[in-house]
Amino acid sequence: MESTKLKRPKHKGSPKLFKNPILEKLTHTHISMPLIIFGLISIALIYYGIIEKGFEAPIMVLLFIAGLFFFTFVEYIMHRYLYHIPATSERKKKLSYTMHGVHHDYPKDKSRLAMPPVLSLVVATILFIIYRAVLGDYVFGFLAGFLIGYAAYLGVHYSVHAFRVPNNFLKVLWHHHSIHHYREPDRAFGVSSPLWDQIFRTMPRKNPRAKRKQKTNVYIDPEAN
Repeated sequence: MESTKLKRPKHKGSPKLFKNPILEKLTHTHISMPLIIFGLISIALIYYGIIEKGFEAPIMVLLFIAGLFFFTFVEYIMHRYLYHIPATSERKKKLSYTMHGVHHDYPKDKSRLAMPPVLSLVVATILFIIYRAVLGDYVFGFLAGFLIGYAAYLGVHYSVHAFRVPNNFLKVLWHHHSIHHYREPDRAFGVSSPLWDQIFRTMPRKNPRAKRKQKTNVYIDPEAN
């Protein structure tokens, strides 16, 4: 009979990814760094959009929400198709492991739960150039929301791996991501939200225990023929 318990990874500690000490050092990031950096950048973008570009607050709020929402989609797509890229060659296998596979093997490695700040700033700059070309001055509100979405994702992801399951509405995120790590790595790709898993039908499958419980809870009308 298939076990319904989540399997815990055996690996503990922090593995070495690069022989070069500088590159190895860059793979370790304290979670506070990106949260502070992207929080400040987002504030600066909103300030510039309102003070220098003259956007009214309601417009900036809508752009901010749109950027935040768009990030949840990008998060899902990257996690599903980039981080879990099929290892069809040694190069792809190495790339996949360095980007994300190491996190699955060492999920409690707190220093590798965020992209290095230098790389994050490069990516943010590239996104600014792309979004500016597409959105014009609307980029200031939109990118601010997008970056806060990334910061929120980092906060949730770190909390899931570093702290106990909370006894509130956020526990669904703990359970959702734990299933991805310990039972179904081909499901539950959303970290900050299960929305896109619902839309693209990659929600966790019901395990045998849940199915049995569901069957035992079926009500049978004694008066039925």
